[in-house]
Amino acid sequence: MNIPMATKPHDRLAAALAGEMAAVDKLIRTRMQSENAPRIPEVTAHLVEAGGKRLRPMLTLAAARLCGYQGDYHLGLAATVEFIHTATLLHDDVVDESAKRRGRPTANLLWDNKSSVLVGDYLFSRSFQLMVETGSLRVLGILANASATIAEGEVLQMTAATDLKTDEDVYLKVVRGKTAALFSAATEVGGVISEAPEEQVRALYDYGDALGIAFQIADDLLDYQGDSGATGKNVGDDFRERKLTLPVIKAVAQANPEEYAFWQRTIEKGRQEDGDLDHALALMAKYDTLTATRADAQGWAAKAQAALAPLPAHEIRDMLHELAGYVVARLS
Repeated sequence: MNIPMATKPHDRLAAALAGEMAAVDKLIRTRMQSENAPRIPEVTAHLVEAGGKRLRPMLTLAAARLCGYQGDYHLGLAATVEFIHTATLLHDDVVDESAKRRGRPTANLLWDNKSSVLVGDYLFSRSFQLMVETGSLRVLGILANASATIAEGEVLQMTAATDLKTDEDVYLKVVRGKTAALFSAATEVGGVISEAPEEQVRALYDYGDALGIAFQIADDLLDYQGDSGATGKNVGDDFRERKLTLPVIKAVAQANPEEYAFWQRTIEKGRQEDGDLDHALALMAKYDTLTATRADAQGWAAKAQAALAPLPAHEIRDMLHELAGYVVARLS
């Protein structure tokens, strides 16, 4: 499904929040500076200014706007969320030995692994400075817990990614850790800083959690059926990197002994040969795991939309509802 650029929910949300996002971008540029280590802004700018959608900080701004917030602390929290996200990307690219991010060479390729890791650490530190400025222990607790959960999810993924015993429950734990934790924290702190009723804060958390899960499942599915020009990844990168994502987990769960041996050789042992990706895709087609994975993503998107019910009627709520639908509409 080709959705015209002007009608994408993300673009409409960006337009509605343009003034506040400009202030967040200015804050990000200011706080990523370093008087003593010029490499920090060099590395950070390479990733921050690479044209990402800024979805996570927008979720914080959207939640605050939806809940009627009148102050400025949401700007710092949006910048915090983006710094945490950027730090995890820098670290992920080192762990994954990635050479490309958003269609551009990764920081670890342009500089080195040490620079990526240390600049990521700096951004985590900057994010905590921004959190503290709100004066809210609850906000600090939410984002600190999210940071720990993200790291925990990455470690779990590292140990589970090539283990064929990894099932859908473990996969969901990984996704909740590495992706959904920051989505849910981004939306929840927008409600907390607005002093919204607890029912609304919980609704914002639930929305972010379900949206993040739908987003990651969709991303994993696009690895096997997406347009590399649009995704910035080659079809089958996850297979080549021996990552057990949901389409493969579903195929492994139904595999006969011969098929299981194929998955052991290619995923667990990493002995891949020409034609293996095509065979993997054929096995996924045999068990229709791409369709089943799409249904899972759609289910989580529907949960995200349902979670918005307790929130006040508002154009931002409508945009968030549409955004959840768009996350899976791009799979069609």
